[in-house]
Amino acid sequence: MAEIIRMPKLSDTMTEGVVAEWHKKVGDKIESGDLIADIETDKATMEFESFQDGVLLYIGIEKGKTAPVDSILAILGEEGEEYQSLIDNDTLPSAAEEKTEVVADSKTETATAPIATPAAEAPKNNVQPIVNDGEFKASPLARKLANERGIDLNTVSGSGDNGRIVKADIDNYRAPGANSYKGSVATVVGQESYNEVPTSQMRKTIARRLSESKFSAPHFYLTIEVDMDNVIAARKAVNAAQDTKVSFNDFVVKAAAVALKKHPGVNSSWLGDSIRYNEHVNIGVAVAVEDGLLVPVVRFADTKSLPQISTEVKELAGKARDKKLQPQEWEGNTFSISNLGMYGIESFTAIINPPDAAIMAIGGIIEKPVVKNGQIVPGHRMTVTLSCDHRVVDGAMGSEFLNTFKAMLEQPVLMMA
Repeated sequence: MAEIIRMPKLSDTMTEGVVAEWHKKVGDKIESGDLIADIETDKATMEFESFQDGVLLYIGIEKGKTAPVDSILAILGEEGEEYQSLIDNDTLPSAAEEKTEVVADSKTETATAPIATPAAEAPKNNVQPIVNDGEFKASPLARKLANERGIDLNTVSGSGDNGRIVKADIDNYRAPGANSYKGSVATVVGQESYNEVPTSQMRKTIARRLSESKFSAPHFYLTIEVDMDNVIAARKAVNAAQDTKVSFNDFVVKAAAVALKKHPGVNSSWLGDSIRYNEHVNIGVAVAVEDGLLVPVVRFADTKSLPQISTEVKELAGKARDKKLQPQEWEGNTFSISNLGMYGIESFTAIINPPDAAIMAIGGIIEKPVVKNGQIVPGHRMTVTLSCDHRVVDGAMGSEFLNTFKAMLEQPVLMMA
């Protein structure tokens, strides 16, 4: 009996997915455990295996297209089996209904529909009619854009069939008289252009989660300057004594982990009716990737040595950039660190990464004149800014944590104890 395979929910934050690649085609025989597609989530591209046997009768989402979780991804059954009734009677939203406005003019507006199969009938109602308002005709998308931009369609000349107004006509529209000049004022002639790129699943999730964080959690910020001279010396000594090379960021992660054990109020989460004070320390380390930002997690960071932290961070960062992180590698953070020092940024503020109650923004190490023992001498300073959720972390609590963190870096031997 034919069965529907739906777009899977591959992470806790996933609401829609993109089919990055199909490994099977209509008519192929599939066994349970066979790889049938690669699905791009908001954080990674993951392999999707079949949980049943059968023949691939129908593909519902084209390669490169986006669809909500639970949309019809494919249908498996016996060769030649009827399956159109499954599509017609399905009550969950389809990819076509959710994602794309379909119009007739393929030159200017792209239609999205399931991949055509030899045995399949064309899905019903997948093309919206041209709207005809008396004296002019316009596609639904052209009408929508005109409404958003305040354009009177009566003033637009249509370039489509029979004078129909299409998206390109709205994009190229110039108000009457907009380019007319009197006198000898010089006119600069040029062509405006832009490139619109579909929003990736990762960028959508970043936008949603950080907007929720910024506008729901009352942020406040604490900034402190750290003397990094001793860390510079300690790092040189550690790297000279072993094969695994540690970075300044590894010292930051270790110092933060030790400080969090001493200040569990910062290692916490707001749950609405309660506050969770975590006894374990899992530090999320922000990693810049092509589409945005991922935050893989170093678990039990307070119990790990600098070389262990260094090895783990490098491995997780590589997976993040290759989109090979698994859910257990990005979930479970209790505190986060974002370091832009390597990009020449002296200081910045970061948005809290839910469910954490705080995030620490690390600037670059700057060589500057400082006062020591009444004398102006060269020194190395690093600016650190702690973003706090005021529902959980108060000013005094955040300040005490930052001063402990500062002490760990200024006397690195303290974090080795």
